[in-house]
Amino acid sequence: MVKKITQKDINDAVWKACDTFRGTIDPSVYKDYVLTMLFIKYLSDVHDDKMAAYLLKYNGDKERAKRAMQHERFVVPENSHFHYLFEHRNDTNIGELINIALNDLEEANREKLYSEDGAGIFQNIDFNSSKLGEPKDKNTRLKNLLLDFNKEELDLRPSHLGGNDIIGGAYEFLIANFASDAGKKAGEFFTPGEVSTLLAKLTKSAPGSRICDPTCGSGSLLIKAGLEVGSENFSLFGQEANGSTWALAVMNMFLHGFDNATIRWGDTIRNPKLKEGDALMKFDTVVANPPFS
Repeated sequence: MVKKITQKDINDAVWKACDTFRGTIDPSVYKDYVLTMLFIKYLSDVHDDKMAAYLLKYNGDKERAKRAMQHERFVVPENSHFHYLFEHRNDTNIGELINIALNDLEEANREKLYSEDGAGIFQNIDFNSSKLGEPKDKNTRLKNLLLDFNKEELDLRPSHLGGNDIIGGAYEFLIANFASDAGKKAGEFFTPGEVSTLLAKLTKSAPGSRICDPTCGSGSLLIKAGLEVGSENFSLFGQEANGSTWALAVMNMFLHGFDNATIRWGDTIRNPKLKEGDALMKFDTVVANPPFS
């Protein structure tokens, strides 16, 4: 019998993965690397689970299974798969290989991973950046990050998990902890859980509602507002000015299963992107994080 992995197992494992960067790189910088790697690992493990199911269905016919995989939620090119990167963890250009993997993943899933303006969600992250240290130190950090995500506790195949919300929960857990480390600056990308729960309950939307957060950060408040509806009949819309935070919000939506959410990148006041024709969109519910600072 397959051992089911719990929310705590995953939370502990991903938080430990942050040890690779602690003490040398600011959390506001390394959070993007850890969260992006979690996203890659999730897509890779879901891909493997689906592939195994198709091989079983088609009696081991790999070509039929591969054709079927082209119609799945995400297409994962071979060089974008986590295990490809893990096998190359000792290469001196591992940072460049991860960048290429992210670029190819975007290209294979343009409709999902690009904004309407043509911006890819990984365009603001560079695994080959000098922010990660001198080449030797950078390669060691990236190797350790890949080793951490290869652990059994981070086997994110759906067949090993109690539910998809565990993945979204781990992402929220990381964002919350990064916010705690970042202190007062965190309001830019995270609404405290208690506050978002309260706002979601106060603004409880009816089924069929269009819900918007015009300053959505990493999307946690928007997700809570959606879950409060009590059915799957709602639509989520958000806009975020910070490019890397916008990318976190898009990944957050996918990890919670809200593939149809519309999250746009840009300044809501100066350059509103949520439009219908030439007019601003209208919503049944609008939520936002009060400016505590």
